[in-house]
Order: sequence, then structure tokens, then C-alpha cells
Amino acid sequence: MKIDYLEFSSPDLPATKAFFARAFGWSFNDYGPDYQEMADAGLAGGIAAGTLTPPLVILKAEDLEAALARVTEAGATITRPIFSFPGGRRFQFREPGGTEMAVWSER
Repeated sequence: MKIDYLEFSSPDLPATKAFFARAFGWSFNDYGPDYQEMADAGLAGGIAAGTLTPPLVILKAEDLEAALARVTEAGATITRPIFSFPGGRRFQFREPGGTEMAVWSER
């Protein structure tokens, strides 16, 4: 699997979006009041409304269930079981060193 997406959070999504647009020239795809997908940022990513948390590194897998089995067998703690979202499904996990990550699939 490879890193495919980077997700930020913001307690003030409009202010964060405006900052990135002004400071870096990024544009956004609007997925409603709680999510903005970054465009022109060099790496696919998005900004979710909510409590400030560290950026979430998201990997992409063809087979989400197989990826879940692999990270579990390697010692990860599943922090969010598989869930659906517009465009696919994903789960989140914490690797043994404590970093929260996610894996997503279009299926």
C-alpha cells in the first residue's frame, strides 16, 4: 500500500479553507459544510470540520478486508472499524508506536 491522501481537521473550517487558499493558492471541492477536499495542493487531501487532531495519513488498498487483516496481524489497534463514505470505504488504526492512520478502498 502507498500513501494516497492526507486529511486535516479544523474547528473553524471556513477560516482554514480561506487561509490555505490565500497563502498557497489551493482550491477546494465542496462536500458540504463539514468537508472540503483540497485541490492543487500537490497531494490529494481534505479538511474535515471538527476538533483539532494531527493530520491523518491515509493509504489506499484494493482489498480493504485484506488490509484490515494485515494491519491487525502486524499489531495495530483498530480505532474505527470499516465504514462507508461517498466514494468508498475505510477503517482507521493506531500502529504500535501510537500514530493514527487509515486505509481506504473504492470498494
